Amino acid sequence: MTHQMQVVVIGGGQSGLAAGYHLRRLGLDFVILDAQTTPGGAWQHVWDSLRLFSPAAYSSLPGRLMPLQAAETYPDAQHVVEFLADYEKRYELPVRPVRVHGVHRDGGLLCVETDSGRWRARAVISATGTGWRPFLPAIPGRGDFGGRQLHTVDYRSPQDFAGRRVIMVGGGNSGAQIAADLARDTELTWVTRRLPRYLADDIDGRALFDAATARRRALDAGRTDTGGVASLGDIVAVPPVREARDRGLLKASPMFTRLVRGGVERADGTRAEADAIIWCTGFRPALSHLVPLQLRGRRGHIATTGTRAVDEPRLHLLGYGDWTGPASATLIGVGRPARDAARKIAELVR
Repeated sequence: MTHQMQVVVIGGGQSGLAAGYHLRRLGLDFVILDAQTTPGGAWQHVWDSLRLFSPAAYSSLPGRLMPLQAAETYPDAQHVVEFLADYEKRYELPVRPVRVHGVHRDGGLLCVETDSGRWRARAVISATGTGWRPFLPAIPGRGDFGGRQLHTVDYRSPQDFAGRRVIMVGGGNSGAQIAADLARDTELTWVTRRLPRYLADDIDGRALFDAATARRRALDAGRTDTGGVASLGDIVAVPPVREARDRGLLKASPMFTRLVRGGVERADGTRAEADAIIWCTGFRPALSHLVPLQLRGRRGHIATTGTRAVDEPRLHLLGYGDWTGPASATLIGVGRPARDAARKIAELVR
């Protein structure tokens, strides 16, 4: 079956929903295609204790403030899932549970191939994010380790590792939160490439969004790079992280050089034993569906002007990080680039 739309949005998480909100306001004919059968995007698949590092009011989508969560300054993931589900329903966003296989050119249109037919459109917004493409570094001996290895996406609860020797790799927000989660119930070794850099305790996602926006404006105006978020630090000290840090439970060790059967080996030849290794080593953009368009350049990115692909002006990319809009991979940050993308598409299709 072939469908015809002005716009197809690929991905029904926070970025796709923000795009849908603005497309709806502009009166465009669109559909949102999402591989999940339930609302909530990647937030449905995170660990149990995850907390946002911004208060609810600073974790909102366009047109709808996130409600407060009872007794919580920083909402948990389930609260975000409920917010996204309510947002989808409130604005009657046309989300279809289908899996996209690829996007290719079809004359003057773009054709989106799915497991439920084709969708031909005058413009496409790719909003698949990064949560479906976990990154594992190329460390010698990774296949030799005899214990359990998992990525952030596979971690759920410290109870799964109680009393075990766990090496946790990664010095960002996810690494710090999971390290704090594990610190009491496991024999934990927290490994980072450099010493953890905590932001001041009074800084949260509000300041990070402002810093990212100020950096983008400076770069766009040809002024000196402010350094953005990276100039402030790597880790937001949300309450569980702050508590574990202040109790001396978060002590980072230098990165090891290889894995061995019983654990890891450091540069000086010493070893640390482990029953499990958790890789909190980030994600890469999930862009395999765009391979037929042959647009990817260095580091796997697609060259963009704002959100619009330089070599395919009918395609916009939304929510993959600062290269598609300042803080666009965050709830509060995606609204502005989503609005800009919708406006550019409206100019194109009308």
